[in-house]
Amino acid sequence: MKKFLWIISTVTALALVAAAVYWYLPQDLTSITTREPAIDKAVSGEPVSMIYGLAVDSFTIESDQVGRDENLGQILNNYSLPERALTQLLLYADRVFDVRKIRQGNNYTAFLSKDSLNRLQYFVYEHSPIEYVVFDFTDSVKIYLREREVVTKQKRVNGEIITSLWDAITKNNINPQVALELSEMYAWTVDFFGLQPGDHFAVVYDELYVDTISIGLGRIHAASFHHVGKELLAIPFTQDSVETYFDADGNSLRRAFLKAPLKFNRISSRFSGSRLHPILKIRRPHYGVDYAAPIGTPVYAIGDGRVMLAGYQSGAGRIVKVRHNAVYTSTYMHLSGFGKGIATGTYVKQGELLGYVGSSGLSTGPHLDFRVTMNGSPIDPLKMESPPVDPIKPENRMAFNSVKTATIDLLTSKEENEMAEEFIPTGLPKDF
Repeated sequence: MKKFLWIISTVTALALVAAAVYWYLPQDLTSITTREPAIDKAVSGEPVSMIYGLAVDSFTIESDQVGRDENLGQILNNYSLPERALTQLLLYADRVFDVRKIRQGNNYTAFLSKDSLNRLQYFVYEHSPIEYVVFDFTDSVKIYLREREVVTKQKRVNGEIITSLWDAITKNNINPQVALELSEMYAWTVDFFGLQPGDHFAVVYDELYVDTISIGLGRIHAASFHHVGKELLAIPFTQDSVETYFDADGNSLRRAFLKAPLKFNRISSRFSGSRLHPILKIRRPHYGVDYAAPIGTPVYAIGDGRVMLAGYQSGAGRIVKVRHNAVYTSTYMHLSGFGKGIATGTYVKQGELLGYVGSSGLSTGPHLDFRVTMNGSPIDPLKMESPPVDPIKPENRMAFNSVKTATIDLLTSKEENEMAEEFIPTGLPKDF
């Protein structure tokens, strides 16, 4: 009887302890469902400083960047994470995020408890300027893939060419990506190697921000480029389910050929009937345009066509020759190497990578010798006329005219330029 009473009292005591533990522990610790990290709120009503949805004052915070050849397991080992939690994370993380994709130089932040144990509570890895991953170690391991809020600001900027487009962009403190967008939009209609002082441009575009940091451009709403006395509008319009840019007359800004086979470099020698050869020291015709550029600069096909030759010729070095149609052929000489899959007989699309600038063959330094023939005769690539393609269809003319009016209104707005935050130009040569 005494033994029975002892068993009853023991079971009752354990039940009371379990109930007490259940009562005093936070209720969400008993949940096995995925949940958001708890967000602390100020009892006093004062604003709480937050990052990644976590209250800064509630943790000891350590931030760093992923080192060379460093993986997530190595980083987490620095915080004495229990082996069971680490194993659990590595086993199940790929359901939300592949931990093998963490990249050198990306930021991470560790949120540690403020007690003497200094335990890792949350670990946040920034996968991109927008996406971040939260590893929650407060209970069983939980992983959340989150995105920062992206704010879109519409901007209107303009500039005048004094020396180059690049200088005009930097002088007006405009995002350098605007230069890239302009060069692509007007690749078929503006000779960016022949810009003149007094040429000017205006662009209305969306810029994307996370907090106060620009992360890139959104949509280009309108653009205008005044070049050698002609104004060239860029009007975005969707035709056949594809949005592209048209001029004021409804002709596509896209042409049968690109104006140049590479970007952002200078002309070192022009088309000539008599030029002193820099190596042979004799005068002979130079039926091409030389673009000075660093070794490895990408070289692109100016139009669709079939590769007639991809190989090595003594004076020309590594060479690619493309027949575009029955009339035009383009040639790219002195390459350092060929693009993937480029071989005699292959078909290439406009803008496809053909190879890389080099100094093979008879060459005094890295450059691209670019040549074009028309009906078998050499022509100056810089003076080559190319008819527009895909004009506005008659059935779309009324809708296009409405978009055109709205585009002109945007560009002629009397509002002053929106000045972008300070940008540190990198990755583009200053002679662009």
